[in-house]
Amino acid sequence: MKEEFYTEKRWLNWMNKVKDSNFRLSEAEDKNSGAVFIYIMDDVVLACLKVIARVEREILTPEEAMAEIATIRSIVFAEHESLGEDADLMIESLKTSLAAVFVSSQRYITGSFDRESSMDELVTAAIEAEKKENLDLAFDLLSQVGARVIGGESLPETGDIPYCMTAELMDGIDAISAAMLGDDSYKDDDGSEDSGEGE
Repeated sequence: MKEEFYTEKRWLNWMNKVKDSNFRLSEAEDKNSGAVFIYIMDDVVLACLKVIARVEREILTPEEAMAEIATIRSIVFAEHESLGEDADLMIESLKTSLAAVFVSSQRYITGSFDRESSMDELVTAAIEAEKKENLDLAFDLLSQVGARVIGGESLPETGDIPYCMTAELMDGIDAISAAMLGDDSYKDDDGSEDSGEGE
């Protein structure tokens, strides 16, 4: 049976949890209210890292892995019903962060990223690119940072980046970094287990 790394059902389960949470930005200071978005991000990041682990163990070809990442991306970016104005804003922000995760994963799989420049330089250049409204370049640079984090490099200390697209993309890369430091049992998982739904 073909392994499923992520399913539409799984994503919709998360969307239902967001809906049930009645999230309000005014309550965002309450750590628990926004926790569901962190869980969603971690869940998707782990799915991408599982795909990459299969490539490294030669269970998947790079082409198959690229297709799997594209499938996960299409599930995440599919249109969904409104979950409430505040929750919708959070989901859009989450999708921006995850866009960095998907492209970083694909760059890592294909090996198409800058290995020479320092990570600090790449992040600084991305922030400068966004200031000049060159969002494509900012995204391009940060996805290379993400690919290197997947490759085992440490994310540079950037301090607080003012709220902007770069900050949202960095959230996604930060989630990759956190997952890489966490439980790495996904690397040995042979895919025979049930793809659990939600938490």
